[in-house]
Amino acid sequence: MSSGLDADPNTPVGVDPTRASVARMYDYVLGGKDHYQVDRDELDRLRGVMPEVADLAIENRRFLIRLCRFLAERAGITQYLDCGSGLPTAENVHQVVQRTDPLSKVVYVDNDPVVVAHGRALLEENEHTRFVAGDIFAPESILGDDLVRKHLDWSRPIAVLFVATLHHYKGARDRAAEITREYVDALPPGSYVAISHLLDPRDEGDHEAMAAFETAVKRGSLGGVTARTEQEIAELVRGLDLVEPGIVRLLDWWPDGPSLRPPNVAQRLMAGVVARKP
Repeated sequence: MSSGLDADPNTPVGVDPTRASVARMYDYVLGGKDHYQVDRDELDRLRGVMPEVADLAIENRRFLIRLCRFLAERAGITQYLDCGSGLPTAENVHQVVQRTDPLSKVVYVDNDPVVVAHGRALLEENEHTRFVAGDIFAPESILGDDLVRKHLDWSRPIAVLFVATLHHYKGARDRAAEITREYVDALPPGSYVAISHLLDPRDEGDHEAMAAFETAVKRGSLGGVTARTEQEIAELVRGLDLVEPGIVRLLDWWPDGPSLRPPNVAQRLMAGVVARKP
């Protein structure tokens, strides 16, 4: 029997109602129904450090929808690998991209038992959409998965999405760049990688706010998150061509309209980037 000391720190909480779950907390913020009181309580605790914390999830979902529209409408991508899909909610990847091309193929990947239980039932809406239970932080297991290999054509461009996932990796700080590199190396030319990530502004005024948030998350049951600087986020897509405007705050990545109010601290501390493999 394994002890808690050698347990994988990236193992999701799943259905444990005594510990908060990232997937269930996002579900709560986005108006879903698959969450427990412990998830709501944890979000309230984090609000004590960052009152606008719910906007982290909201801006992520808005970014996901915009980047999917871009990839489908402008880049002509018809294949998607969503790494860390989370619980199904309104406007999932396939619902956005299949409005442009109903034949677009999507593979969702997640290893949270709650997500797995709901994913297959709600995300596999048609023959072009599939769900795989797997650990996105073990790229070889995803890239070698029979369903992933069969459902997607690896001789044609694929978009790989890491939306609010990499900052949850618990391990060596530079391992995240190695993880994305393994995916990139497997992709054919013309493919895209899209990332949203907690941003550490370092010398700017929001650094203390992010440091306090990281500490608060670590003290809770989520086990911690890792914010990265703009330079560290750039390392995640090293060797790829950045799509304009590059690495920016999520709400600044091709917004649907002008901002009528200044961004709050949560909105300032999430960055996004979309990059193309030459």
